[in-house]
Amino acid sequence: MTTKKNHAHLAVLILTKNEEANIADCIKSATCADDVIVIDSGSTDKTQEIAESLGARFVRHDMSEGFAAQRNFALTLTDDEWVLYLDADERLTREANDEIRAIVDSDTPASERKAYEIKRLNIIFGQMMMHGGHKPDWSLRLYPSGTVTWHGEIHESANVTCPVARMKSPMHHYTYRDWTSYVAKLNRYTTMAAEEMAEKGKRPSIFAIIAHPLWGFFRDYILRLGFLDGALGLFMAGQRAVYLFEKYLKARYI
Repeated sequence: MTTKKNHAHLAVLILTKNEEANIADCIKSATCADDVIVIDSGSTDKTQEIAESLGARFVRHDMSEGFAAQRNFALTLTDDEWVLYLDADERLTREANDEIRAIVDSDTPASERKAYEIKRLNIIFGQMMMHGGHKPDWSLRLYPSGTVTWHGEIHESANVTCPVARMKSPMHHYTYRDWTSYVAKLNRYTTMAAEEMAEKGKRPSIFAIIAHPLWGFFRDYILRLGFLDGALGLFMAGQRAVYLFEKYLKARYI
């Protein structure tokens, strides 16, 4: 964490649950941070022990109301002038740290500050994906204090009250590293997505259960050029179809 005095303070907020394999590298990568706050939704592994050993503040908070509510809760834990959200499987590059620190420490008046999107380079099973559904994407993560609120239970999105710009430097996103965590994440996310559909009164038809996976595969593998990522591009397009099939099937019979 930074120790420079007389500068704007930046809090890095990290949501976790059983992230002992990721949390150390995530925290260590955020050298631009003045404060690191880990908001945990019920870890039973060593996430807390590791986070606190690296100087992070660890706060337990139930996530029964979804990701957006958890992110909004995180905002109540800091009075810093800037906040940056990181997921435990994300890593800031050295260049991104330098750029973030320059933004935070600039003398831009509060009324003229911007929120910033960061390009995520997605790395799956050790391979950086350049095409398909996991091609590099932009994620809005850096905000002046008081300019953001979140909505949505699963695929949450930010509402900002200031202009949005894009950073030049990227971060790395280690989406999947092993098959066990991949399958567990797929099952968890399809269940949550199905529950959200059910709460909105949406009951998919048999046609939807078949059509959405087929379209998802075609879009990621052909339209988004997933075939250029080789065998892993084919696999991930197929897994996109699996995700959609499970999501709509669960929503029908939940």
